[in-house]
Amino acid sequence: AYVGVHAWEYSTIANDLRPKNRPSIRMSFSLFRSIRTCSSLVRFHRVQWLARASSSLSLKETLERSIPDKQEDVKKFRAATKDKVIGQITVEQLYGGMRGMKAMLCETSVLDPDEGIRFRGHSIPECQKLLPKAKGGDEPLPEGLFWLLLTGEVPTEEQVSEVSKEWAARADLPPHVVGMINSFPNNLHPMSQFSAAITGLQTESQFAKAYSSGIHKSKYWESTFEDAMNLIAKLPPVAAMIYRNLYHDGVVCPIDPNKDWAANFADMLGYGDSHFEECMRLYLTIHADHEGGNVSAHTCHLVGSALSDPYLSFAAAMNGLAGPLHGLANQEVLVWVTKCREKLGDDLSDEQLKDFIWATLKSGQVIPGYGHAVLRKTDPRYSAQREFAQKHLPDDSLFKLVSQLYKVVPDVLLEHGKAANPWPNVDAHSGVLLQHYGLTEMTYYTVLFGVSRALGVMSSLVWDRILGLPLERPKSMSTEGLKKLVGVN
Repeated sequence: AYVGVHAWEYSTIANDLRPKNRPSIRMSFSLFRSIRTCSSLVRFHRVQWLARASSSLSLKETLERSIPDKQEDVKKFRAATKDKVIGQITVEQLYGGMRGMKAMLCETSVLDPDEGIRFRGHSIPECQKLLPKAKGGDEPLPEGLFWLLLTGEVPTEEQVSEVSKEWAARADLPPHVVGMINSFPNNLHPMSQFSAAITGLQTESQFAKAYSSGIHKSKYWESTFEDAMNLIAKLPPVAAMIYRNLYHDGVVCPIDPNKDWAANFADMLGYGDSHFEECMRLYLTIHADHEGGNVSAHTCHLVGSALSDPYLSFAAAMNGLAGPLHGLANQEVLVWVTKCREKLGDDLSDEQLKDFIWATLKSGQVIPGYGHAVLRKTDPRYSAQREFAQKHLPDDSLFKLVSQLYKVVPDVLLEHGKAANPWPNVDAHSGVLLQHYGLTEMTYYTVLFGVSRALGVMSSLVWDRILGLPLERPKSMSTEGLKKLVGVN
C-alpha cells in the first residue's frame, strides 16, 4: 500500500518533468527516495510475516518445505562429483573396525575429533543456549533437538510445545505390548525386554502398511516420519513399565498432556523431582545422536536400508546399543568406580588413586569411561554433565570422586602411552547424576540411553527415505584375497 500510494504520486509528477523544471526534479527524487524507503519497509514486513508463518508451521510441514531444495542439491552434487575420490582404505582399517573410513552419510550430526559433536552445525553449549527450555528450566527440551535434527532449524517455544503435546497424544501402547512386557521374567535383562517390546510395537507400523499397499517410493518418508513420531512417543511408557516391573511395584503413572516428554518420562519412572526432570532433559538431549558410524546408528541405517520399518530398524539398533563396548559402558564405569570406593574409601589422595589406576592397567584392563574411537579431547557431553553436577550436586561424594579421576586419569594414561585419547567420554559421568537422584539400578541405564538415541537415528532414517538411499551392501574380502590384492604371497 505504501509503495502504491507513493508510486502514483511519483508518476503524476514525472509526467510534468522537464530538464528546466529543477524544483520538480528535486521533488521527484524525494519521492523516489520515499518509494525506496517504503519498499524496504514492505520487504521488512514481508520477512517478518514469513518468519511468523514459518513459526506457525508444524514439524511435518517444516520438514516437507525443506525437502525439494535438499533433494535437488544432492542430485546436482552427485551428478557433478560422482567419480571424485574422497579417500583411501588401508589394510589396517579393514582389520581395525573400519576406523576413519569415510563410507557413510549422516545429515543430522557430525563428530569432529577436536570439537566434539555438532547437531546440524550446533555444538552442545550452543544447543543449550538456542533450544527452547521448560518454564523455569535451564536445560534444552529434547523435542527441540529432534526438531533441529530433522529440519536443520531451531524451533520456537510454541513449536516445541506442540511436539510435546503430539507425543503425549501418541503414547498409548497396544494391549498386546502391555501384556508382553508384564509377562517378561525378572531375570530377562532390561535391554532385552526393551528390544523385544519395540519389535512387538511393529504391528503399529504405518510404513509397513503403506509399503504393502504399493505406495510410491517418493512417499516413503511420510509413513516413516509417522512411525518415528509414534515410536518416540511410545518409548517412555515402554521403558517406564520395564523399570517399574523390575525394580518397584509395577505401577506407572499416566501421562500428563501438559508436560514435556522428559518430564513425563521422569514421572513415569517414579522420580518427579524438578531437578531430576532437568537432569533427564539434559541426558536425553546429549545422548541423542553421535553421527552415523557408531554401532546403534549404523545398525538402524543398515537394517533400514533393506526397507525394514522403523520399529524393526530401531529394535536392531538397541541390540547393538546393549553391547559392553557401546551403551553398556556407563554401567562398567560405575562398577569400576564402586570398586575404587570400596577399596580406598571416599577420602583418598591423588597418589592412592594413581596406584589404583595403575593396578587396573597392569592387570590388562582399560579405565572405563576414558578414551573414544573418534574424539581427541574431553567429550563435550561429559563437560555438560559436569557443569550440571557443579550446579546441582557439588557436594555429592561420587561426583567428587569422578572429578578427582578427571584430574588424575589423563596423566596416568599419557604416561602409560597406549591411549590415543586420555580424556573422559560421556559414560564417565552419566551414572553419577542418575545415582544422585536415586535411580541406582545400573543394569537399566542403557535403556535410558536407548530412549534418547531414538531422536537421532529416527531423524536419520527419515532422511534416508527422503534421499532415497539404497540398500547398503559393501564388498567384503578374505585374508587370502586381501593378500593377493596387495601383492603379498
